[in-house]
Amino acid sequence: MVQSKAKTVDEYVRSLPADRREAVSAVRRTILKNLPEGFEEMMLWGMIVYGIPLQRFPDTYNKQPLGIAALASQKNYMSVYLMSVYSDKKTLAWFTKAYKASGKKLDMGKSCVRFRKLEDLPLDVIGVAIAKVTPEQLIAVHERWRGKKNGKAKPK
Repeated sequence: MVQSKAKTVDEYVRSLPADRREAVSAVRRTILKNLPEGFEEMMLWGMIVYGIPLQRFPDTYNKQPLGIAALASQKNYMSVYLMSVYSDKKTLAWFTKAYKASGKKLDMGKSCVRFRKLEDLPLDVIGVAIAKVTPEQLIAVHERWRGKKNGKAKPK
């Protein structure tokens, strides 16, 4: 995975080749337009991350902000990471169906949707996927997961 040393999101975007800068900027605008209140844009792990700031929720398993999405330019493609799609089977089923209905070919790992050019990505579907999870829902999923991992199943 290619990781940028950029300290800010703007610095990261400026460092990209023109074609990727345009594509990443368009996806970024879609994410920001649909991002529920309470999430913030930040640089983590050498990519643009959308997550809950530690000031709001510091009790994470890795002492890093809980992320809902990320955006990165890799060596051979660009990626949008959708943790809400990865962490919920219903959302994954909706996403794959909506992506297919867009007429575009889905190239996806666990949470990573890969694309080589902006036209490969249905921005409307990405926007809806971003809007589906609030910070409160992400925190609840995280706490349930941690409870199960520690042998303490939490009520749903």
